[in-house]
This record gives sequence, structure tokens and C-alpha cells, in this order.
Amino acid sequence: MMYVAHLIEYYLMLALSVIILVLAVWAVIDCLRHGAQRFAQEGKRTKGFWTGLTAASAVVSLLGILSGGGIGFLQLIGACIACVYLADVKPAVSGWYNY
Repeated sequence: MMYVAHLIEYYLMLALSVIILVLAVWAVIDCLRHGAQRFAQEGKRTKGFWTGLTAASAVVSLLGILSGGGIGFLQLIGACIACVYLADVKPAVSGWYNY
């Protein structure tokens, strides 16, 4: 019975790792699509800053999957970075905000 519980936990953690990777890759791709001037116009950090952070979060997420699917502390930080970009920076540089 304990084996089944560990197996379920492993697959749940692996699924969460894949979701984090998808979010991080989505953030990187979206960040690369927008011009650097949009970041400055909206008062956000530079495009290089966000590209570097989101790319690092994608790499950490991929390494987490390749190392066995466990959610590590760095993967959680990467997920937070990707979510902040997607929830705050992406709408601003896309022109979705109407102040």
C-alpha cells in the first residue's frame, strides 16, 4: 500500500513540474515577442532582466524534471517568477492595461 502512495506522489510531483515548465517556457516566449521599448514605456524592468529571469526559471524547471520530478525550492521560485511575469508584466507590455 505504501508503494502505491509513493507512486501517486511521484506522478503528482512530476505533473506539477511539467506545469511549471510550461508556464516558464510560455513566459520566455512571450517576453521575447515584445520590444524592449514597451518595457520602458510601461515602467517595468528591462526586457533583458525579464528574459534572463524567465529563461533561468525554465532551465531550473527542466533540470527539476530531468532529476526525478521532485519539486525543489528553486522550481517554486521559478514558478513564482513566471507567474509574476504572466500576471503583471505581460498585460502591461501587451497593452492590456487601461489606466
